[in-house]
Amino acid sequence: MQKTLQPGLSFEFNFTVPENKTVPFLYPESPEFQVMPKVFATGFMVGLFEWACICAVNPHIDWPREQTVGIGVNVNHTAATPPGLTITVRGSLEKVEGRKLTFVLSAHDGVDEISRGTHERFIIDAARFNQKAAAKSSHAAPQ
Repeated sequence: MQKTLQPGLSFEFNFTVPENKTVPFLYPESPEFQVMPKVFATGFMVGLFEWACICAVNPHIDWPREQTVGIGVNVNHTAATPPGLTITVRGSLEKVEGRKLTFVLSAHDGVDEISRGTHERFIIDAARFNQKAAAKSSHAAPQ
């Protein structure tokens, strides 16, 4: 982690919604999701917030040796966004507590504010993290 990773870091991230980021594509094996409206899915919005934060942080860490993982999300989703609209995520790094980072975020689709909330990420050593995940996978059921 570099000294430039400080509270007050602000950023903007744009993403144009394709059809494959709508609700029916979130879990294609779910018959319930298949009949829902083709609007930007909340699950993909959480991922978009994570992506925006990753892009903002990476220049300030020893990436890719150091990476960040999401550890907390508290967001609302207050308006539907159909494919073709561009979402603008605006964020600010509010707190740096050791390796824990707290962001305040909002998203707008050019018509409405669609989301607002907070997101926490944690700086990890990628090799050590991947080693622990690989060890844990021995407990997984065969597929």
